[in-house]
Amino acid sequence: MHARLGFHGAAGTVTGSKYLLEVAGRRILVDCGMFQGLKELRQLNWKPPAFDPRAVDHVLLSHVHIDHIGWLPRLVKEGFGGPVHCTPPSLELAGLMLLDAAKLQQEDAEYANRRGFSKHAPALPLYDENDAKAALGLLRAVSYGKWLDLGAGARARFHNAGHILGSALIEVRFPHDGREASIVFSGDVGRYDVALHVDPADRPACDVLVVESTYGDREHDAVPIAEQIRAAFARTFARRGTVLIPAFALGRAQQITLILRRLMAAGELPEAPIHIDSPMAVEATAVYSRHLDDGNLDDDVTEDGGGKLFPRKVKFHRTAQESKHLNDLPGPRVIISASGMLTGGRVLHHLARKLPDPDCLIALMGFQAAGTRGRALLEGAGSLRVHGQDIPRRAEVLSVHGLSAHADRSELLRWARTAPAPRGVFVTHGEPESAKAFAAALAAAWGIQPDVPGLGDVRDLAPLLGA
Repeated sequence: MHARLGFHGAAGTVTGSKYLLEVAGRRILVDCGMFQGLKELRQLNWKPPAFDPRAVDHVLLSHVHIDHIGWLPRLVKEGFGGPVHCTPPSLELAGLMLLDAAKLQQEDAEYANRRGFSKHAPALPLYDENDAKAALGLLRAVSYGKWLDLGAGARARFHNAGHILGSALIEVRFPHDGREASIVFSGDVGRYDVALHVDPADRPACDVLVVESTYGDREHDAVPIAEQIRAAFARTFARRGTVLIPAFALGRAQQITLILRRLMAAGELPEAPIHIDSPMAVEATAVYSRHLDDGNLDDDVTEDGGGKLFPRKVKFHRTAQESKHLNDLPGPRVIISASGMLTGGRVLHHLARKLPDPDCLIALMGFQAAGTRGRALLEGAGSLRVHGQDIPRRAEVLSVHGLSAHADRSELLRWARTAPAPRGVFVTHGEPESAKAFAAALAAAWGIQPDVPGLGDVRDLAPLLGA
């Protein structure tokens, strides 16, 4: 019986995670992410998949970031109707992510049609809210550590990856040539000793490892966050400007807010209102609050032990009217809004207002993929195109390092080496140089040569599974 693994996303790029595992006569799709960033990547979202969605038996989700779950409604629209398995917190959060993604796509298409800046007439969303709801109806929750029966002797279980709430590394075991073989998918590996999220669980021993490499060629900045932001935040507050922080609504927004509140409470930053302006981030914060005591998160994340994140001095904004009003409020203040790479969402309306203002600060606090507005700012762009208009850059721009929810090179190696070396390794979910560099690091550590597959590659696993 053949054993194959197809790399239909997150190969040669950090986005669009999709791996089709064919073992024991089963077809198991691990992650179903949307491509983001460069136009040529985004256009892949519109192409039919290289496999038949109707023939997929199960989907396993590592976590609910859009680059890992965002194509699921389209997969269902293309004919998939089987079960989708994830952890209980991921099931709660998936509704926020997919309904928000559908809404944003619909709104962006409508806005483009009104303004006439789309090359397509009319501009259409990749999927709508009904498609998202259809996908959500297929989700099934499986607790960490519990074996899930995939049929034909195959089974899988989730282990906490420490990346965001509910994130998992995925262990799959299956019969092959008279023995039980195994493969582990890292998902996105979290960091060690950081605020909010627990450390990633040790890697299960396995025959084959599929490991991410987002930061596989570099280390996170060891300079404390307070030292990186103190001077720039103080300058902005002194001139009564606004600090705009683009942030992923899930995980990053909560972590940044927690860190800022801790710094303000300790007197390391001046007190200023913090606004979380994202319906999804507001709801995600509520989900985080429901999981403070079940081992998913650090046990010291509230200021006063009040049973929820941010019980005071943080303001939450759900409606569009609240968001518009926020843009007119004078500084000093902090606005945290999605999306984290400035690719869409409410943050673009704030960006259009704050980017030309020399009193304001745009604080980039996460990875910025090639082709995104965030990357353009990091590379010194003098203007950004937002909703069909070129917006000049006069605001101060600050790049803050060390807040990534992704393990860096040393942390990835630390995690990978918590179990014996596998027979085979596939390095994925990284830009080409990062993936190659991390493959070299693993080769030096283990004395084997990892494979760095390209988008659309299919590998025969049998030579790596032994007998």
